[in-house]
Amino acid sequence: MRLYNLTYKASILSKHFWTQCLGVTGVVVCTALLVNLTGLIVLIALPGLLFLCARCFRYPTFSLNLVLVASVFATGLGRYVAAPTGLIVDAILVLGCAVSVHHYNRTRNSVWVWLPLLFGMWMLLTLFQLLNPQMPSTSAWFYAMRGVALYPLLIAIIGFCAKPDRTVLRNFIWLWAGLSIIGTMWGLKQLVIGLDPFEQAWLARPDNFSTHMLYGKLRVFSVYSDSGQFGAAQGHMAVVAVILGLGPGTFRSKLIWAAVAVMCLIGLLISGTRGALAVPAVGGLLYLVLCRNWKWIVVGATLMICVFAALKFTYVGHNVYEIRRMRTALVEGTNTASFQVRLENQRRLAAYLDDKPFGGGVGSAGYWGRRFSPGTFLADLALDSWYTKIWAEYGIAGLSIYIAILLILFGSGIRAVHKENDPMHKQVLLALLCGFAGILAASYGNQVFGQMPTGVIVPVCLIYLMKPTKKERT
Repeated sequence: MRLYNLTYKASILSKHFWTQCLGVTGVVVCTALLVNLTGLIVLIALPGLLFLCARCFRYPTFSLNLVLVASVFATGLGRYVAAPTGLIVDAILVLGCAVSVHHYNRTRNSVWVWLPLLFGMWMLLTLFQLLNPQMPSTSAWFYAMRGVALYPLLIAIIGFCAKPDRTVLRNFIWLWAGLSIIGTMWGLKQLVIGLDPFEQAWLARPDNFSTHMLYGKLRVFSVYSDSGQFGAAQGHMAVVAVILGLGPGTFRSKLIWAAVAVMCLIGLLISGTRGALAVPAVGGLLYLVLCRNWKWIVVGATLMICVFAALKFTYVGHNVYEIRRMRTALVEGTNTASFQVRLENQRRLAAYLDDKPFGGGVGSAGYWGRRFSPGTFLADLALDSWYTKIWAEYGIAGLSIYIAILLILFGSGIRAVHKENDPMHKQVLLALLCGFAGILAASYGNQVFGQMPTGVIVPVCLIYLMKPTKKERT
């Protein structure tokens, strides 16, 4: 309690905190320039870190915004700094979770516990995987389980204890939109101006070069982990922006959301990720089903049919590489060599897991498998789908539980939409639900769900779909 009071008082010590902070930062910069670059970076960051920590202590839900920023830039920052930047997300979530529990103990609020309960069950199964005799490395388990189970659980605990209200949700969505636009702008810089030396070094790695340079064309990855995550994340925000723009609001807000949607769709196109098309396609179809507005159903269905027909049956825009690549997803369908290889890998995996109902262990497949247990069957097997990865590491038993949890979450989201009476907030819930459905569909083609920032954004969205929200700030 004493630490909390001291931190809070420090955060409101002066009405001119930002002016003082800038002044201190200026002095710090001048001092650090006399030292070295490392000292400069550390000293510049220190005042900001203190302010952000104080803000988290005062408003626990601020950690959700903070972890969103960290999840977007942490992976890209790793290209410039030889440090485990991904652990920044862990630190923020642990801090936010601890502060939220502290606030909950003081206020004793009664909230719906289903979201942390479901993710807690999944985390418990992940812990039991430590006893799996097939698991080759506990170090791989530690790194792999974070995105699969730990992050969703910590975010659910923050939501359970901190009571995020509609103001917090609105700020989170605006921040998400702003970061998505920054991602598209950085991606356009990569496409038009070119990559910087650090990005060139990242692209020069054999695994990255083979997946991000196709026929001499760059699949833009922006500040994200790869082009697949970039495309899916941009498609996710595009779905949310379009639905919010179609809801009640001023003409100015509709114009802003239209601009956000256009920018994000541009990001999706330049990523060259065909699987990301599932996000706006599935999200848009679900919205047409749930909105029950015949005007938008007719307009939306007509637009989607026109886009599908233009890609499937015409050569409109065929001279543009990004459009041409997206067209192959519809024209070639399941006849592509990559899709046939994926089916063959799934058949091999099924044979391997025939006597392993709980899989090969968390961290035995994919990137962490290649890093900690190279040469093993699961480490060397290409697992493009997120669900295939869950199947490989948790077995058929774990995959069944995982899909059951997703279905419960999705059904609860539909229930929340139908129970909401406020038209404005109902439109927001529709946007979150449809974006969630799009991500679930895109995760069949790529490992979207467990990567940053989608692995943070989706659980935050589920907080509002799974529990009541309050209009007042807490």
